[in-house]
Amino acid sequence: MLFKYTGFDKDGNKVINKVEATTLSMAKQQLKQNQIIYIKINEDKYNIFELNFLKGKTKLKSIVLSRITRDLSIYLNSGISLLNAIKLLSTRYKNDKKLNPFFISIISYLDEGKNLYTSLVEQRIIKLPEFYLQSIKISEDSGILQTVLIELSDYLKEQDKINKQISSAMVYPMFIIVVSLFMVAFMLSFIVPKITTVFEQNEQKLPPLTQFVIDAGNIVINYYPIMIFLFISVILVFIFMMKNNARFKYFIDAFILKVPFIGKLIEIGELSRFSYMNSILIRSGIPIVQSFKLGSNIIKNSVIKKLFITASADVVEGKRLSMILDKSNVYKVDIAFIQAISIGEETSTLSIVLENLTELYTTQNKDKIAIFLTLLEPMLMLIVGALIGFIVLAMLLPIFSMSLG
Repeated sequence: MLFKYTGFDKDGNKVINKVEATTLSMAKQQLKQNQIIYIKINEDKYNIFELNFLKGKTKLKSIVLSRITRDLSIYLNSGISLLNAIKLLSTRYKNDKKLNPFFISIISYLDEGKNLYTSLVEQRIIKLPEFYLQSIKISEDSGILQTVLIELSDYLKEQDKINKQISSAMVYPMFIIVVSLFMVAFMLSFIVPKITTVFEQNEQKLPPLTQFVIDAGNIVINYYPIMIFLFISVILVFIFMMKNNARFKYFIDAFILKVPFIGKLIEIGELSRFSYMNSILIRSGIPIVQSFKLGSNIIKNSVIKKLFITASADVVEGKRLSMILDKSNVYKVDIAFIQAISIGEETSTLSIVLENLTELYTTQNKDKIAIFLTLLEPMLMLIVGALIGFIVLAMLLPIFSMSLG
């Protein structure tokens, strides 16, 4: 449980923060260990919004998580124990209202004898990416935590660069979408009804195109609260089903993989992630069979994840991964990936091949995203222009008929 407290730290500064513990007495004990004199402490109740889907957890920016991960790897490489390393991080972020309770929570779980992965999963303050948690789990099980933490830090830093690139490139397209929606709503709600009155006064028979636009305008005017409610409801139900229904998620993941361009982006990203984790594991001395099994857990897309989980089970029987992937009926991955894996298996350089594949697919994804964002702006302009042109044409058709008549 989370407990919210008000008190003073060892320097006499007032502190208002949260601490996680199983009971109130344990929360008080944690505050005492951290030299905090509390004035008030009680259980922190989540509000209705926090209970929805996210369970009250806050999401960290990739660059912040990258920095924390790198600092932790530096401490561990310096010979500092995991518990003391987390305590050092807690001291550095003692004024951060999100991270300080997070680290205190991790410290309490580590004190109970739990490992880092379990501590990260059970804490209820920060929402961490699933691939990050799985990477920690794999590295702890394999005894290569320091190595993986450095790799994760670099990976998260690279992801942050890509996200910033996408965000900056999406500003103008999103502006166009919002403006166009307001323009269409304004035309359907105000302009179209005024023109419609002219047609009604002349008792003129309207073309089907014009009648369609008028009906659309009436629907927007009369039912927009219901439309907004249904739109939000569909989004919330979709999120809930994706999180809680495996069959629904598998269906959606399979559908996305079939979408031109987008599906390829997803596939390349997953292959890059799989190659990245397995290259680290194999280089660290983990047997290939175990490496494939562990590396499958880092994949997000349920279709591709099923493919590699099934393949890793067949590898245990002595089969080659490239042959399994080539003959699989679950999903057909990029043939270049299969050929590269085959070369790595034949030459006993699989870790090097996987490392090269990671770099290759990361670069490919960057290039494809850049192309997509470049094409997105003119595509949106064409769609918006066509939509507004359609409405204008629908309104002009009866006017032309009146002039000809």
